Amino acid sequence: ITLAMAADGQDTRVPVTVLTGFLGSGKTTLLNRILSENHGKKLAVIENEFGEVGVDDALVRRRFDTQEEIFEMNNGCICCTVRGDLIRILSKLLKRKEKLDGILIETTGMADPAPVAQTFFMDESMKEFARLDGIITLVDAKHIVQHLDEEKPEGAENEAVEQVVFADKLLLNKTDLIDADELAVVETRLRQINKFAPIIRCMNASVPMDEVVNVHAFDLDRILGIDPEFLQDGDHEHDQSVTSIGFEKAGDLDMERLNGWVSKLLQEKGVDIYRMKGVLSIAGSEDKYVFQAVHMLFTGETIEPWGKDPRVNKLIVIGKNLPREEITNSFLACFTEAAK
Repeated sequence: ITLAMAADGQDTRVPVTVLTGFLGSGKTTLLNRILSENHGKKLAVIENEFGEVGVDDALVRRRFDTQEEIFEMNNGCICCTVRGDLIRILSKLLKRKEKLDGILIETTGMADPAPVAQTFFMDESMKEFARLDGIITLVDAKHIVQHLDEEKPEGAENEAVEQVVFADKLLLNKTDLIDADELAVVETRLRQINKFAPIIRCMNASVPMDEVVNVHAFDLDRILGIDPEFLQDGDHEHDQSVTSIGFEKAGDLDMERLNGWVSKLLQEKGVDIYRMKGVLSIAGSEDKYVFQAVHMLFTGETIEPWGKDPRVNKLIVIGKNLPREEITNSFLACFTEAAK
């Protein structure tokens, strides 16, 4: 794929934000704010399930009387409803003459945001014109702990836990409804589940636009900027099944061995692997290799040269019931003989 690049080497693909969060967390409030505020950006907001409580009817007049799936808002935003295939709607949006500043997809009613995120790994045309910018989870500060602690039937997922695990950024909403001590408890719980997502406190889902759109959560700097402590130990007290395994190791990886390792790992453990992402040093290549996966789907691409930067591999695997020793040993076996 030839990615859309500007003359200065900047990625010119449209950034896509996936917005998730448990019922009542404030997603609709945030979307209505984005669709009505005069922020000067040309955005598209996609409701992923038409008919569920969504964008304010006052903003989208006669929405039930029209066959149109794409609505122009008076502030320049576009509001869409997905009655069918998400890829079809995205294709329509991306073919429009006016360049979009960003696309937001709301995942109301879905257990986790993975299927939407996977769209940008699976579809070649999507990869060419749009890039997954980040998964942003809205959290209801007053009720999140009870959702996280909710006992589920055996084999069932706790959606609230999954949404926190998947987040690249957490918007901790309704902070005015609890006191400072309770807020500290909530933030500690969120940190135990997801150590690397920044937490932004807010009320009435009021956050600056640049905290939501074009946040570059999947960018190289973001991946390399992971808290070093995160790479050391992924175990935590609560939600025992959800853990993370981090690697930080100098040396070159053998591409053939790496492909074999990834294929086997995702084939055997893909259902339990929420996210993988990293920057890798491949033997024989001068360029950094950025790698990410959501469940069983993965994508990798070479980006900028290593140049004077030390060739250190950084990789994170986040999932549940992960066999730490087995994954660690099998990954280390992918290094070239010189690096071992």
